[in-house]
Amino acid sequence: MKQSKSEKTPLTLKPKLYVYSMKQDDQKKCTAAKLCRFGLAQPILRKSEIPKKSIVLNPKASSIFSPLDKPYLIYGLVAIDCSWKRIDETFSKRFKGLNRRLPLLMAANPINYGKISMLSSVEALAAALYIADYIEESKKLMSILKWGPNFLELNKNPLEDYRLSKSHEDIIEIEREYFGMIIPE
Repeated sequence: MKQSKSEKTPLTLKPKLYVYSMKQDDQKKCTAAKLCRFGLAQPILRKSEIPKKSIVLNPKASSIFSPLDKPYLIYGLVAIDCSWKRIDETFSKRFKGLNRRLPLLMAANPINYGKISMLSSVEALAAALYIADYIEESKKLMSILKWGPNFLELNKNPLEDYRLSKSHEDIIEIEREYFGMIIPE
């Protein structure tokens, strides 16, 4: 049987995705480790290897990720893979790169399902890709997990509104509309 063009096309992503693993979680359940095993993200072994102009997803950052950050994605998109139990310790020191927090979203991963912003590394990377208008890449990324497509469905409306936003102020207003929280600016 002849393969279709899509079956021959390898699962590649643009922009370049990186994962800096703190190895604080069970590596068998770790979504970031799975991304690296599938060749969808490049592991970073030392903090000093984080590309200096890349976007670093940091839940403690004061600046929020928005479509305005898309031009910086040519330098890479970095997830810091750590345990949510050690988040304050992990992010007490600044990481090289442009640190951005994601807009509020609902987790779909089995550990933190339904919790606001307690995303796995793969959810965080997929959300940033979607917001930056890399929708197909976001879907491909989430397709490696059984529960992955649920994340995009659960957050379909806020992700789409974040993607269409024109400013950081728009993002904050969208967060308020969906999640009813006042976010410090």
